[in-house]
Amino acid sequence: MTGSGNSEIDNDYTVQEDLDEFVKYTCGYSKQRDKRIEYIIAQHDWNPVHEVVLPKKGKTGKDEKREGFMYPILRWPLMITASICLSVVAFLYLLDRMYINCYEYFIVWRGRPALLRSRLQNAKTFEEWKARARDLDDYFGNNDWKLDPAYDYYDYSLLRTVFRSLRVHRLKEEWEQLKSTLDVCVRSNFAAIDSPMLYSRTYSGTKKLVEDYVNELTHCLQLVIDKKLYTPKDRSRMFEYFSHNYGRTALCLSGGASFAIYHTGVLAALLEQDLLPNVITGTSGGGLLAALVCTRTNDELRQLLVPELAPKFQSDVGSYIESAKRYIQTGARFDEIFWAKTCMFFTRGSMTFAEAYERSGRILNISVIPSDAHSPPKLINYLTSPNTIIWSAVIASCAVPGILNPIPLMTRGPSGKLIPHNFGNRFKDGSLRTDIPLGELRTQFNVHFSIVSQTNPHVQVFFFSPRGTVGRPVSHRKGRGWRGGYLGSAIEQYLKYDMIKWLHVIRSLELLPRPLGQDWSSVFLQKFDGTITIWPKTKLKDFWYILSPPSNERLANMIAAGKAATFPKIDFISSRIQIEKLIEKGRAMDRPTALGTSVDGDIGTSITRQDMDVSCESATVNPDDIINNQKFTSTGSVTPGFTNAKSP
Repeated sequence: MTGSGNSEIDNDYTVQEDLDEFVKYTCGYSKQRDKRIEYIIAQHDWNPVHEVVLPKKGKTGKDEKREGFMYPILRWPLMITASICLSVVAFLYLLDRMYINCYEYFIVWRGRPALLRSRLQNAKTFEEWKARARDLDDYFGNNDWKLDPAYDYYDYSLLRTVFRSLRVHRLKEEWEQLKSTLDVCVRSNFAAIDSPMLYSRTYSGTKKLVEDYVNELTHCLQLVIDKKLYTPKDRSRMFEYFSHNYGRTALCLSGGASFAIYHTGVLAALLEQDLLPNVITGTSGGGLLAALVCTRTNDELRQLLVPELAPKFQSDVGSYIESAKRYIQTGARFDEIFWAKTCMFFTRGSMTFAEAYERSGRILNISVIPSDAHSPPKLINYLTSPNTIIWSAVIASCAVPGILNPIPLMTRGPSGKLIPHNFGNRFKDGSLRTDIPLGELRTQFNVHFSIVSQTNPHVQVFFFSPRGTVGRPVSHRKGRGWRGGYLGSAIEQYLKYDMIKWLHVIRSLELLPRPLGQDWSSVFLQKFDGTITIWPKTKLKDFWYILSPPSNERLANMIAAGKAATFPKIDFISSRIQIEKLIEKGRAMDRPTALGTSVDGDIGTSITRQDMDVSCESATVNPDDIINNQKFTSTGSVTPGFTNAKSP
């Protein structure tokens, strides 16, 4: 299964026998849409397999919301009215954004500030960017703001008291008092220091008090780990308590077709600073790169996140004529079998979610939705579907109607062969409804802090920070002003929310048609941002290549753009991740076995066996596990089977 290359990028992970099994459940689907996988189910040995089903009386197959005589009369007049209002507001919004850009250019970015800003934007490494960001802070006088602890967006008096307490207890070796103070302050957003506003007034860093506190807290946690100041039992309880209160950080990679390749630069920048979180989620194109990260170690990733990765995005889809012919025959431009071959490199063969977790220690999450219109979205990970094959989930998450047909998720059966997951139900692109599944991540993995790399072109126009954003402050009036002046920002906010209002009207009244059988109303009306949102700077010509793989040169430019967008966020991310990693390290100290240990030992995480196992007292039956633990006979029947996958 592995090629004979000198680096990870030369390996070939194609598993032909798994592709052959996948073909059985995909080929011919477009020609026989009404046929489904048949299961033999009977109540007992004397009951017929096929019972007589009487036809239902009355109308069937209609959406109740769209019934009634007034709906067909008013639907299209209301839709036309809402569309006209939405178009007018969108046009005014674009005019206001153009005014704000001109205001900033002519008022601020002239002369020396323009030169300093140009040098900052051309930085190739984070070290270069950091030095040039400090030059801008010096020019705009932001250092005075850093030295003054007072600021309305965090509790500086509480933070100063706790900081002094930690330092005194550490220096005087008052270990019990130190433990009591740590119990109070090791929690998510303590004294509001996780507020993005704290990092939105300067180009580099934040308040000196905040930086001193983070350094002191890091020093104290490292001291507790290194010197083993407490008994193993007390230490274990303490770090479990810290972990629960502090929570986890998740990296969310959005969809966006070929725009999602910009995530490569974001991942490379975080990897260089050792800031990749353990929880990573991806949707559509972002799922492909999330799978790449969660199936490799850090050393392997350093070989992969380079321009030479470009040929791996290639998929033999044929010419435009062949694509058009395929669309006429199947209703989709791309073929899922070719996609499977491409995805196998990124998922390191037919690796399951549980296997990827055990190998890398990173938790991979892929967002998909069922092919019908109203079923809820599904977050695939090692908890919900441990034996599911990753590449099948990635393909399903890329299945935009008209681009790729919905596919069944595949799971590894007891015999080693691939079988359909969840009775062969088909799934499609999760970004149509849940591009950034923060609610599920918080429920399943205690995620309190999110880093979102957003590349969807249709939502980037809505991202506007009137008071500045992390690492990019409002530069006029020493960061205390509004972008474009107060009036410009006020108009922007009003028009944006007016557009959202009309979109809600269209969705709530069921006015929007459903081309290709898909409700498209949630494409704009879902949460697309996180605690930190990274927006790589795209180019207009990217729309021409939106469904095309990149060349080496284009991938190099996209990596550079992704890095440049990530550099301003690194200080904020670092202050969070370094504490989180120490907590995970403390949790792993008193555990007999740690997962995720690779040959080179370099995975950038410390996952414990407790994260995989669960006691019998709290064990529950998961319906998906019942489906996964089935053996398919040659006649299509189902017999009980068993797997050895563990879920926490």
